[in-house]
Amino acid sequence: MTLRIPDRVVLFDFGEVISLEPSAETRAALVRLAGVPAEPFWAAYWALRDDLDRGVLSTTEYWTAIAERTGADWPAARLQELYVADFTSWIAVNPQVLELIDELSRGGTRLALLSNAGFDYGDHFRFSPLGRYFERIFVSAEMGRLKPEADIYEAVVADLGMDAAQVVFIDNREVNIDGARAVGMTGHVFRGADELRAFLEELSS
Repeated sequence: MTLRIPDRVVLFDFGEVISLEPSAETRAALVRLAGVPAEPFWAAYWALRDDLDRGVLSTTEYWTAIAERTGADWPAARLQELYVADFTSWIAVNPQVLELIDELSRGGTRLALLSNAGFDYGDHFRFSPLGRYFERIFVSAEMGRLKPEADIYEAVVADLGMDAAQVVFIDNREVNIDGARAVGMTGHVFRGADELRAFLEELSS
């Protein structure tokens, strides 16, 4: 099957849209590596994540700050282990979504990616096999902006050379879709590959 949506760019989020949600097992393994109680670990992890994704903190600064907040004293090797465990927990892809992306690409639909992510994800997005599908890849840390701020969407639209109304944005967070719609994009809150296929097929008809 081939999907084709002419005169539009379909803009995908990555985390928990293209990628699978990190499993309970991988999350538990991360806490075991950290060697601190789960509650303060996750509190620090998420409290600092926007600064990582905005490019304010490097990956080393991010993990060092988590250690300071939780009272951990990680040697260099353990810090690297934590980084690797976290990074890899976010990059397993949803095969059904990837099939949709492949169908869109084969049909000639323009595709791009916009992710709230740190600098380290840029190379993965661009140089893994997934990267071949996207004409442009937008990483929040590289832009110094975050979804759902209006200026990140406006920068994407300008870079793509499109009107906002010609951009279709797929994201799992409703607040991010609300931000995209506020600047004139068409948005779809991702709830699963079957619903996404139905949405895209309606646009293609």
